[in-house]
Amino acid sequence: MYLEKRWKNIANMRKPHSLVDFCVRTGIDNVRYLGDVGETDSHLLERILPHCTVDQLLHVEKSTKGRDLTPVTDKLWKNFYELQFGHQNMTLVIERMKLKKVSFRWRQLYEAKLKDFQEAENKASDRLKQLYKKEDARKQSRQVQLCTKVPPSTKRSFYAGNILCTSKAWLFDLVHWSRILEYLQLWSLCLIIKEGIS
Repeated sequence: MYLEKRWKNIANMRKPHSLVDFCVRTGIDNVRYLGDVGETDSHLLERILPHCTVDQLLHVEKSTKGRDLTPVTDKLWKNFYELQFGHQNMTLVIERMKLKKVSFRWRQLYEAKLKDFQEAENKASDRLKQLYKKEDARKQSRQVQLCTKVPPSTKRSFYAGNILCTSKAWLFDLVHWSRILEYLQLWSLCLIIKEGIS
């Protein structure tokens, strides 16, 4: 009994592949290059298209002219819907379609749900950005701000703009005041001399 099974397995392994199998294998290996499959038989597409990604399947459907691929691709879109949005969402959609007695293509349902999902994601990201901006503004308002105190401007300035206390400016002021004091001393001395003469 064991030997019979083994011989059957060996016989199945040695069975040569048909030309159709080679064509299907080549189609699967080059699925990213598929475009218009309008002339391809449905039984071949049923073996090749399950190996497509969402983008590849969408490209194949858009590229194919003059043929409706829904009988082949609808179950694939249903699988993509379940993978992307979960089994519960898929069963909920099926129940709603039965309840309302309508049917939609799974590609349309997938694209509509994806659009809703992206809109909700965009709203959430916008809200998150606004919360970050508010938090940033709150932190900025509570932050200690360092202010540099500018010295008051004097009415007389020898240079353009405000002069900070530098060694040259201090020396200039000292010389200026010493000359004023010398002038006052000379003037008071002159007054004393005038009073003494008169």
